[in-house]
Amino acid sequence: MKQELLMYEYPAGFQCIAGVDEVGRGPLVGAVVTAAVILDPNNPIEGLTDSKKLSEKKRMALFPEIQQKALAWSIGRCEAWEIDELNILQATMVAMQRAVAGLAIQPDFVVIDGNRVPHLPMVSEAVVKGDLRVAEISAASILAKVIRDEEMKQLDTQFPQFGFAKHNGYPTKAHLAAIEQFSITQDASLLAQYRKSYKPVKKVLGLI
Repeated sequence: MKQELLMYEYPAGFQCIAGVDEVGRGPLVGAVVTAAVILDPNNPIEGLTDSKKLSEKKRMALFPEIQQKALAWSIGRCEAWEIDELNILQATMVAMQRAVAGLAIQPDFVVIDGNRVPHLPMVSEAVVKGDLRVAEISAASILAKVIRDEEMKQLDTQFPQFGFAKHNGYPTKAHLAAIEQFSITQDASLLAQYRKSYKPVKKVLGLI
């Protein structure tokens, strides 16, 4: 029998809680995007859950509602070149720090999806499966995913042969076939989007 996921128990004594999540650790292309959200307990949002479990239509409906109803929200990111310099784990931590720092209201407690916590100037806690268990993290996951997916759609309009709108930069069979067939060095702006420390990209660039 499948065990039900327990909802997160908020610790006592904190007045302002922010949730943080990331999107885009696995893709070969683009930034890793993070969001931090402080929800308003007096203005609840129905339907929050892990962004990956929602349809695109539902995410697009929730996106402006989160922005309007949240007490504060912020986006943090690390670009492809930063990922290459830092590695994806450290870049994700930096992007999360940027998201929290960008909040108009400073939280006194931060919950982060996953099992790692970036260094922050306030108390923080990692929550495994937090995007399913913590409303603030669910909201952050939706903001981050919508923003990153829209960036991939924009890239797709510039370079439709690569299919970015379908795979969002992840190393699918179709994407790997495209980077073998079409040169990613054909345009400087396209090349800049690729994470050159990732093995499939190294391979097509002849770096391994």
